[in-house]
Amino acid sequence: MPTPIEDYALLSDCRTAALVSRDGSIDWLCLPRFDAPSVFGALLGDPSHGCWTLRPVDPNATVQRRYWPDTFILITRWESADGIAEVHEFMPMTDDRTDVVRRIIGVSGTVAFRTELRMHFDYARAVPWVRQVGNAEAPALHATAGPDAVIVRGVKLTASDHVHAAGLTVAEGETRDLTLSWFPSHTSEPHPLDVEAAIARTRSWWQGWASPIEHDGPHRDAVVRSLLVLRALTSRDTGGIVAAATTSLPEEFGGTRNWDYRFVWLRDAALTLEALTVHGFLEEAHHWRRWLLRAVAGDPTEVQIMYGIAGERDLAERELTSLPGYDRAAPVRIGNGAVDQYQGDVIGEVLVALEAARIAGLEEGAFSWPLQRKLIERAIVDMDKPDNGIWEIRGEPQRFTHSRVMMWAALDRGVRAVREHDLPGDAERWARMRDQVRAEIDEHGVHADGYFVQHYGSDEVDASLLTLPQVGYCAADDPRMLRTVEQMERTLVRDGLLMRYRTASGVDGLDGGEHPFLACSFWLVEQYAASGRLDDARTLMDRLVSLSNDVGLLSEEYDVGASRHAGNTPQAFSHLTLVRAADALAGHSGRAADRA
Repeated sequence: MPTPIEDYALLSDCRTAALVSRDGSIDWLCLPRFDAPSVFGALLGDPSHGCWTLRPVDPNATVQRRYWPDTFILITRWESADGIAEVHEFMPMTDDRTDVVRRIIGVSGTVAFRTELRMHFDYARAVPWVRQVGNAEAPALHATAGPDAVIVRGVKLTASDHVHAAGLTVAEGETRDLTLSWFPSHTSEPHPLDVEAAIARTRSWWQGWASPIEHDGPHRDAVVRSLLVLRALTSRDTGGIVAAATTSLPEEFGGTRNWDYRFVWLRDAALTLEALTVHGFLEEAHHWRRWLLRAVAGDPTEVQIMYGIAGERDLAERELTSLPGYDRAAPVRIGNGAVDQYQGDVIGEVLVALEAARIAGLEEGAFSWPLQRKLIERAIVDMDKPDNGIWEIRGEPQRFTHSRVMMWAALDRGVRAVREHDLPGDAERWARMRDQVRAEIDEHGVHADGYFVQHYGSDEVDASLLTLPQVGYCAADDPRMLRTVEQMERTLVRDGLLMRYRTASGVDGLDGGEHPFLACSFWLVEQYAASGRLDDARTLMDRLVSLSNDVGLLSEEYDVGASRHAGNTPQAFSHLTLVRAADALAGHSGRAADRA
């Protein structure tokens, strides 16, 4: 059986990320960026596809994990028959290098460890050239494959059939440091890392970032951890915010719904930006807005719904045969075909987020408002086109009600910018078109029984409709919203959690099904709270937060029957909606909907 998705903890240096299992194995690491080819790919296969294990020799050793408060320094405490030891592992927040550190600290007695290193570069398509380059006092292993190289220091590793292994022992008070450092293979290897200084700097960086967070409510720890996850998924070099740290973790175990989420969706990034802005992180908002200006630079008619971390446009979807998939869920995909879709909601999401940042105090730059005006005009050009919607359906494009509402929101935020912030623009024309879109939605997006529908002409509902009050289209207690929620509770709730939509309707054009999408249930918490169903909101929120793993992480979906996480992890969408739901319960609003 594969390691459960919820058994993984995240390490991040805000450039890339590693996933570490409870069993002490780094099974996913792409270097040097989130979207680079993997060095360790066992997450989507088995140990032969690359991993780095470190655990006590004692097979009965027990384990407990936690993060050093308000950081991504993972502390794994091992208790064996002969003693107790901790492994402190992290990715240092340094300016000019990429490292993974695994520090072993003897707590009591003596603990024997074994470490095994299996390096398979380029998504397990390249076996590196490996050689010993250190000496007895400072052992080091150098591995090169194509453009990439790593050097592993701290223990003398011995090779056997592409596995490099070693045993080591720590007694009470002793410390051993193992490090892996990436560098371009055409350059010299980096100097040994000063681990003590790296720990201090990394701890200070994360805790300094988290220190301004304020939240009054019963789920403060979950809010802080979720905001930290959002920061961990944000590139400190470019400002791009990836949707998740992984690719191809299945939405349906054994199925084909496996997608690459290591890119910057304008929608997901905008929603993340809102969650950060509400909690005072305007520097991140400024950084992302600069990213947006670069990514969309040029002709706004060519705007995409997603980009690479530095604004790359070529994200063509491919299937890998070198990785068999998580528990054989295939194919494994890199790139994402959604890059070529038209999703009518995206520009609205961006403009709503940028208005929230504007209200919070982020001043418009010389190019930021002109870009937004161009985006509004682009939304107008595409106004009558059916689209693939927020869920990136691969079936026939439709006129999705949620997308039409976000077109309304794009125009609405343009009008507000002119009338309330004295920015230049054709507010009269935008207001006239906004009102026309509203009239259209009210006529075609509402069922005869009084609820909003998934798309025009449909009897179905869709969880994305829960965002209508969030953007100010209607009140949470609007009779149409209350009937929409009733319809969702009848048709989309599975074991108490909310599905995105009914896959059996065939709207998405895909085989198989999926599990409840966690973000949708957090949206439902927000709707319950805003419409006065506070007991229901609190009950659902408590349950959702309890689904987090032992270090506070959430994936994309949850398999209620098997009590396990599903989909890519950690998922920005899940964590940003957790923050929104907690804010709603605490009496806050994240989308300035009260100004509608």
